[in-house]
Amino acid sequence: MTTPIKPAATVILMRELKEGDFEIFMVKRSNRSAFGSLHVFPGGKLDPEDSEDDLYQYCEGMSDTEASKQIGIENNGLSFWIACIRECFEEAGVLLANPENLIMQDAEKLDKLRTELNNKAITFKDICVSESLSLRVKNIVPCAHWITPAIEPKRFDTRFFLAKVNSEQLATHDGFELTESFWIKPMDALKKFQNGEMNMILPTIKNIEKLAEFSSSTEAFNYFNDLGNNAIPAILPKFIKRDGQWIGFLPGEEGYENV
Repeated sequence: MTTPIKPAATVILMRELKEGDFEIFMVKRSNRSAFGSLHVFPGGKLDPEDSEDDLYQYCEGMSDTEASKQIGIENNGLSFWIACIRECFEEAGVLLANPENLIMQDAEKLDKLRTELNNKAITFKDICVSESLSLRVKNIVPCAHWITPAIEPKRFDTRFFLAKVNSEQLATHDGFELTESFWIKPMDALKKFQNGEMNMILPTIKNIEKLAEFSSSTEAFNYFNDLGNNAIPAILPKFIKRDGQWIGFLPGEEGYENV
């Protein structure tokens, strides 16, 4: 039986540092969740609500047609942006909405809404409607596209996105699916992975390696923003077992097409 592939969205928050460098926000998943004990970025599978037309009206400055063209699909591309914003609020407590929305100045109410959302007492659409939110989808840009290999029991078609936030932005993990959270420079994250201090899978590592090439979050954001529509190819790793060991191949590597 073929394992179903579920669409998912992941958001990499970036904040500038005073010395001209930048940090990314990372979380550690609990043993109870998918990808348990791994260090990842906030994100998850798309919910049915994410692709409801009446939720799209709360997206500031981008239509579903534009979003879909940007990631090379026929429709409901905007649902990936909405999923990023929803997951980021659920998991990190960061609401990527216009700062002029009144709710953005009320930390206590934001925290209450986040708790209710995580407890499934309300939906993300309920928050958008009650607070007349303007979701800052224009401040979110796609940066990678990974598909879980066929050997995995759970498979996801995951779009990765970058989002710039205020240099003073705080974020906190939810304490349920996530057990740790922190801001870290891309190069420092790679060093911790190499030292065995952080457990990460290939998509996370490759995204951080790419971000380590940039000197600022603005430079990274502009690089991906300037790529244009449908410019990010999907990466589907393939694996074969040889002498009892799994050997992986990425697109473009020798032997990939023969797997």
